[in-house]
Amino acid sequence: MKKKQTAVVVSQREAASRIYDMWIETDLAEQARPGQFLCIYPRDKSTLLPRPISICEVREDGKALRIVYRIAGQGTAEFSGYMPGDGIQILGSLGNGFPVDAARGKKVLLMGGGIGIPPLLQLAKTLGGVTDQDNIRIVVGYRDAQTFLKEDLERYGHLYIATEDGSVGSKGNVMNAVEDNGLDTELIYACGPMPMLRAIKRYSEEKGIKAYISLEEHMACGVGACLGCVVKTKKVDSHSHVHNARICTDGPVFEAEEVEI
Repeated sequence: MKKKQTAVVVSQREAASRIYDMWIETDLAEQARPGQFLCIYPRDKSTLLPRPISICEVREDGKALRIVYRIAGQGTAEFSGYMPGDGIQILGSLGNGFPVDAARGKKVLLMGGGIGIPPLLQLAKTLGGVTDQDNIRIVVGYRDAQTFLKEDLERYGHLYIATEDGSVGSKGNVMNAVEDNGLDTELIYACGPMPMLRAIKRYSEEKGIKAYISLEEHMACGVGACLGCVVKTKKVDSHSHVHNARICTDGPVFEAEEVEI
């Protein structure tokens, strides 16, 4: 069940250039699932719309959530200045999340690029309850050697890195890292920029591997009312009666074969 509330900032730090790592205290953490997101409302009302930010991690006691975000504009720049004890207005938890049970007993590959990396952390932690940790491979792509969340991800699976400049791991993108390390899998979970997701969709179809992808698109209302974030699908949407789906409510996670990207 989603609800709007004022949460409290527990801590915040800059994890990499313009990348911020924030913990917030909220009872929404108790029911949050991997792959879901929050809408966060700036105090500056001139920004009008909330900012959707993926849930990165849930604290073990179920009382706090972690978000990792990039400064992309006025709203996220405001968030980066929040201090411990500050109130932060949120709506959540939103979206369908990753289907964790699909990985039961399987060899899985988690793939993330850029700011699509954070939601893989809670996913990897949760997958440890349905498959052996040796079956969890995590492949992430960064621009350079600023590998935020690297140490966190290494705790929950075998980590492989790609960087655009070749400073860490494979040179190139996540698909280069998969090829360089000869990785195979029975199931893929992915989150990241659209070019990366298109490549993963093609790869999964060529190999006959089921893939679940979390689509990163600009969202306006976050609750499915405005139709500002739609993706073409094979199925007819019950809301609009055409072949599309609303990423904010029907997603953000979809079976790769069901969407046209």
